[in-house]
Amino acid sequence: MVSNSTIALNDESYTVDLSQPIDISLVVQNNAGVGAWYIDQPKITHVEVDGYVGNVKLGGSTNFNDIFFNPHSHGTHTECIGHITEEFHSVNDALKKSFFTAQLITVDPQERDGDRVITAAMFDNLKDVEALIIRTLPNTDEKKSKNYSNTNPPYLLEEAMVRFRESGIKHVLIDLPSVDKERDNGALLAHKAFWDFNGRQRLNATITELIYVPTGVVDGTYILDLQVAPIENDAAPSRPILYGIKS
Repeated sequence: MVSNSTIALNDESYTVDLSQPIDISLVVQNNAGVGAWYIDQPKITHVEVDGYVGNVKLGGSTNFNDIFFNPHSHGTHTECIGHITEEFHSVNDALKKSFFTAQLITVDPQERDGDRVITAAMFDNLKDVEALIIRTLPNTDEKKSKNYSNTNPPYLLEEAMVRFRESGIKHVLIDLPSVDKERDNGALLAHKAFWDFNGRQRLNATITELIYVPTGVVDGTYILDLQVAPIENDAAPSRPILYGIKS
């Protein structure tokens, strides 16, 4: 069976092997998994109503669950400018397509004034792509289950997000709970810089947080399939998939 496929993006054609997807998402799990922002872990519970039990093990005809979670806190999620505006903007409207040219760059945040920060200078080799995927060091399996609350994780400086915006990057993906500092008194400098909050707001630009890129995936250029759940909200769970580009 032939698995190679040609994808046309921005007047260029790229050959990818669709049988070799690289999933860089973290899943929402029942009472487990990655977390942030000082709230409890997700809950997945079966429904019980009018004598019906939504659990086959308990005698029900089907498994039928409610899921309680926060997209910003539990697992990989994609957000739009509606995350920081008074006006409602849905991430479901921000993405009109799902395939993008993308570059994976690994960075080692610098120590600065008690924080670990990601600077603009770390992206001097930025290519002409639509999406940027940032993998931070150290890149351990702990990222799959870490509770980031009250840990002051690394974050992007405003200057870096300005560089991305001015370079034409429309989609930033990172393996941290936020592009901004955990406690910044609501400044949100990185979010605002990327979305040009005080200028010509970028309604079609997105930020994806809490990804995980396995160590064996090498830095370079990929095709990104950014799959986002169709939910009318400022953010929704997402499943970004990378495909290597065949020469």
